[in-house]
Amino acid sequence: MAGSYDDRDGKIWMDGTLVDWRDANVHILTHAMHYASSVFEGERAYNGKIFKSREHSERLLVSGKLIDMDIPWTVDQIEAAKEETLKANGLTDAYVRAVAWRGAGEDMGVASAKNPVRLAVAVWEWGAYYGDAKMKGAKLDIAQWKRPSPETIPTAAKAAGLYMICTISKHAAEAKGCSDALFMDYRGYVAEATGANVFFVKDGEVHTPIPDAILNGITRQTIIAMLKEKGVVVHERHIMPEEMADFEQCFLTGTAAEVTPVGQIGDYTFEVGALTRDVSESYERLVRA
Repeated sequence: MAGSYDDRDGKIWMDGTLVDWRDANVHILTHAMHYASSVFEGERAYNGKIFKSREHSERLLVSGKLIDMDIPWTVDQIEAAKEETLKANGLTDAYVRAVAWRGAGEDMGVASAKNPVRLAVAVWEWGAYYGDAKMKGAKLDIAQWKRPSPETIPTAAKAAGLYMICTISKHAAEAKGCSDALFMDYRGYVAEATGANVFFVKDGEVHTPIPDAILNGITRQTIIAMLKEKGVVVHERHIMPEEMADFEQCFLTGTAAEVTPVGQIGDYTFEVGALTRDVSESYERLVRA
């Protein structure tokens, strides 16, 4: 499948019904379009099975509550919708996007309690998020923006509004020939990339930021558990930017990114080493098990 995302063959699940891909539309006065009242999940299906599917569905409902938006579907109903959409599109290896948002209704100001909460599921084929960087290592810019304090926005929600600075930062990175950008948080600590968590390796041990101002990714949690099972020491801690000079390896994790090695962040360089490759290969085996 290729081409514009609004002009493809296939089916999209919307509010309980499968509709033709090109007919999956919303009104221009949809609240989410104006005020970012939307949450979503990015998932991958491997060999017909969505990895950590139920955890993603559970997090979607939590994200909705965090932005004061109760999603009127249960986890079981969301699970069934995802399976139905995969089947309708004849896909077994696919990216899965579940999105909930406040639609058009009686409210069109900041408040939107009278507007219906809607839900959709779309699936499509999507290869390596960072292209050939998965083999040779991604190159990252350092974003000019910082991840916000949890006192200013619900950082634990996978919410559309939190991605505004991600888009700005990734555009700036791509203009410099980079694959992505790395954020610091509001305190100046290393935070995350625009759509992935970050890990560093030094002396056979792994270091990763505490998710106290960033999304605690499902893939992140999976990788930490995997590393511990392998006997690798994992330090979840605050990391200062200058510490990157002493780290030997670096990799990103996320549903789209999977496990992607990093070769450079700003002026800091890293080798695509054995531990990173082992984690990447182990994750690939796990999701296809």
